[in-house]
Amino acid sequence: MRWSSPGLRVRLLVTVVASAACSRASEPVQHTSAEAPSASVAAPAPPDAGTSGEALNVILITVDSLRADMPWAGYGRPIAPRMTAFAETAVVYDRFYSISSYTAMSVGGMLSGRYPSELDRNGYYFAGYPESVLFFPELLRRAGVKTLSAQAHFYFDQRAGFRRAFDVYEMVPGIGEDHQTDGNITSPAHLALAKKVLSDKASTGGRFFAWFHFLDPHDKYQAHADIEYGRSTRDLYDGEVTFTDRHVGELLDFVSAEPWGARTAVVISADHGEAFGEHPSCFRHGFELWDVLTHVPLMIRAPGIAPRRVTTPRSAIDLAPTILDLFGVPKDPRMEGTSLVPELRGAEPEERDVILDLPRTSNSDRRRALIRGRHKLIALGDDDAFQLYDLESDPREEHDVRWGSAAVFDEMKAGYAAWSARIPSVCPLPTSKIKLRGKKRYKPC
Repeated sequence: MRWSSPGLRVRLLVTVVASAACSRASEPVQHTSAEAPSASVAAPAPPDAGTSGEALNVILITVDSLRADMPWAGYGRPIAPRMTAFAETAVVYDRFYSISSYTAMSVGGMLSGRYPSELDRNGYYFAGYPESVLFFPELLRRAGVKTLSAQAHFYFDQRAGFRRAFDVYEMVPGIGEDHQTDGNITSPAHLALAKKVLSDKASTGGRFFAWFHFLDPHDKYQAHADIEYGRSTRDLYDGEVTFTDRHVGELLDFVSAEPWGARTAVVISADHGEAFGEHPSCFRHGFELWDVLTHVPLMIRAPGIAPRRVTTPRSAIDLAPTILDLFGVPKDPRMEGTSLVPELRGAEPEERDVILDLPRTSNSDRRRALIRGRHKLIALGDDDAFQLYDLESDPREEHDVRWGSAAVFDEMKAGYAAWSARIPSVCPLPTSKIKLRGKKRYKPC
């Protein structure tokens, strides 16, 4: 069953969730120095196991809150040596965007290949997706591909609905549940569990897809005894990235040593970025669609695919069609994205729009954005106001140019309206406990 909400003009009460929020804390901006990445990376290609996809496996590694300004993209501090080395063997997307700005919406969209606004879901910040939402690993299962996962956050256990898409779905034991922050340190246990899952020959004897979402860069930023960059929030965050990078690197080593490693594609990305006050009162993630929250890494290493850089904007909406295509499995017709496989094999990337989608929830007002070429249009609320930025001349999105660029603004607004008309807005249910500004409950729609 689907529930539509045309013309819904209500506002949800926005409450601050410290674990995933552009919060209102008065914290100084952490400026970082970054150089533009080089146009190409000279590195040996991975072992050639053909490009047919007939025997290919795929491992998707996502890292929570991983910003785009990493060492392989010009960040001056070498906080992720293992992933930086991986980038030299991969196709690296320099302008890749998450679907939304926090985990529940970004991952729900990534696994379904659709925008979260159009998915059946409840209206809570930690959204739950019912069986009516098809996740792409379910299509792989139907095609005889084994689907494997191990996760390390309470949200991924039962409430999200992701578990049903996997044949094997393990959880790191002893995870505490805290809706305000995440005090767990999980990478060591998560790595061990991932190795255990991938060591089961009943799971990896044939074709398989595996997904592991590493959590440690997520707030709160924990200090580690042998990692010291300083005491600022960005310093501590960088330490968490280094800590996670070690465990991701060990997982990559494990994959390479397995007999199936030479015929396995590895995808590394993130569910969203992280803010450190680049915009007033905006820290951590969620609630907004600034580039610091949505511009994330994407690196894909696959047999027979030569490393290179792609600078054309792309979206995580494309990951489901891409992974399905690597297995030779057709995508569901409702999926919005486009396979990146032709680009991975050398095709010249064509310009496409990127849509960012942050639906209204119990904790978040609605935001949408259109990225077209160098420009980005952000729509606030129910399209009540717009902001326009030139990402080429103003990558920090500090200067709204809608008044001085009328022709561009009109073009971007028309493009945004066309996209919004294509994306149905599903009314989240149940809504009985979702409080509204000035009202007791969400009026049924």
